[in-house]
Parts: sequence; C-alpha cells; structure tokens
Amino acid sequence: MNLTRRKLLTNITALSSTAILPMPLFSAPALGTAQHNFKFCLNTSTIMGQDLGIVKEIETTAKAGFDGIEVWINSLEAYVKEGGKLTDLKKRLDDLGLKAENAIGFAPWIVDNNDIRSAALEQAKREMDMLAQIGCFRLAAPPAGATNEGGLDLMKAAERFRALVELGEEMGVMPQLEVWGFSKNLSRLSEVLFVAAECGHPKTRILPDAYHLFKGGSDFDGLKLMNKKSVEIFHINDYPDKMNRKEIGDKDRVYPGDGIAPLSDILKDLHDPEQPTILSLELFNRDYWKQDALEVAKTGLTKMKLAVEQAMA
Repeated sequence: MNLTRRKLLTNITALSSTAILPMPLFSAPALGTAQHNFKFCLNTSTIMGQDLGIVKEIETTAKAGFDGIEVWINSLEAYVKEGGKLTDLKKRLDDLGLKAENAIGFAPWIVDNNDIRSAALEQAKREMDMLAQIGCFRLAAPPAGATNEGGLDLMKAAERFRALVELGEEMGVMPQLEVWGFSKNLSRLSEVLFVAAECGHPKTRILPDAYHLFKGGSDFDGLKLMNKKSVEIFHINDYPDKMNRKEIGDKDRVYPGDGIAPLSDILKDLHDPEQPTILSLELFNRDYWKQDALEVAKTGLTKMKLAVEQAMA
C-alpha cells in the first residue's frame, strides 16, 4: 500500500500529539543491577588532607557505605602513641561492620643494604602485629627505599620479597607486592610479575593501581596475563587527559570515570566470580582534600559503583 505525502504527515502529527514522553535512545545502567563480585574499599589517602585521625576516618568510611577500609600505618601508630588501644579500634570496626582490608606501610625490605633490610623486616613485623590486632591481614609492599636509583637485581628482589612473605605467613598478615610507576625499580607490571614469579611462594600477591600502571608505562593488557587470584586488592582511580606520564603526579588522580583510564577493560580483566576482588579508592587530590570528607567518600563510592556497572553490564 502506498502512502501519499499528505497521509504520511497526518499520521506523524497524530502520533506526536498522543506521545507523552520521547523514547530515549539509550539508558545508562542503574546502580545495583549488574552482577559482580567486587567489594568497595576506601584508602584513607583519599581523605587524608582533612586530618581526621584514624577513628573518624573509620567512621566516615562506614557512614559513606563502603565495605572496607585501607588504613595507613602512620595513622595507626599516631593513634597508639596518643593512648589509643588496638582492641578498641577493632571493636569500632566490628561495630560499624567495616573490614580493614589492607594497610599502607613503607618498610624498605627491598634495598641492597643488609642492615637497613634487616631493620625493615623488624619494622614490618611490628606493623604486622598491630594490623593483626585490628583484623587487617594484608600489608602493601612497595619498593620503598629503592625508588631513586635504577638497576636493582630483580632476582635479589625476589629473594627479599620471599623473606617478607614468609614473615607475613608467620604473622598472619600477607604482603602485597605493589607497582610504583614513579620508581626506578618495580615501576612496570612486568618487573613486578617477574619478582612475584621468581619469589616462588604460593601466597604471593600483587597490588596493581590504575594510576601507577599508566605512570610507569605498563600496558593494561598485561593484567590479562595474571591469575585472577594473585590480585586480591586493586587501587582504583583515574587520571586526566592531556597529561603525559612524565609530568603527572599523585595529586592529579581523579575519581573513577572522570579521566581516561580504561577502567571497563581493567575491571573485566580483574573480575573473578569465584572470589571477591577488593577495589580500594586511592586518591591524593588536593581539591578533594579541601572538601567535606564524607561528601568526598560518598562521591567516590558512587563513581566506583558506576564504573563497575558500566564494565559488567
């Protein structure tokens, strides 16, 4: 049947007059609809500039709705120095239903100097003891002390990391080998993978970070080569466009989704349906530090969840 131009225009007019709302061309994923096995954690660096102290950091993290918190050793030590009891801190975490998933420390376990390395293991032992008392069973292990001069023997680094892992197994707090993109050593995922493989311990775990992978020049597809169980926690963040690897710094990190990091690909590669993967928001943005800590935490969690929805939709 052929329609004349007049009849066609008449039909279109009739349809327009009866329509209530235009049909959307697409719809964004609704929060909470995608099936995934991620947990959401706040690294307290994100609200570090507000100088809350560890108790208020814990309370803010819980109030914002996170599943877990990533604490800093210096905050924990300050709490104890001021007379705080680790048993009270553990109870506060439990009462709020918050899990201390990881801690950030800087014991120089990797350095060539034997005396410094020996002292570093004692430092790590003290830190692990404190963490175990608050129910935190992971400790970040970046290449602290070996960031300024390159050429570190990676085979020796593997031996040293194994010693740290064995200490962690004894203490019940397992180190997570961390990529540091600005460092002269372990700046690339390939170097960290080498050390992890040569370490030769079944409980070896790796801690990648979106910003550090970019900063160090790692190809994000390198994450596809990893056994998903080797990454229990991932530092999620984003970085802005028009900044090269050389000039970008920690302060330039932004909320997930506000930059150009390939977060959907990263999250798909990390997702493990058999065990939870912890996404910890780690930012050092000075503008965020000037804002209300709770609002920053809430905004970060919302953007984390949206990134996961978009990746898993």
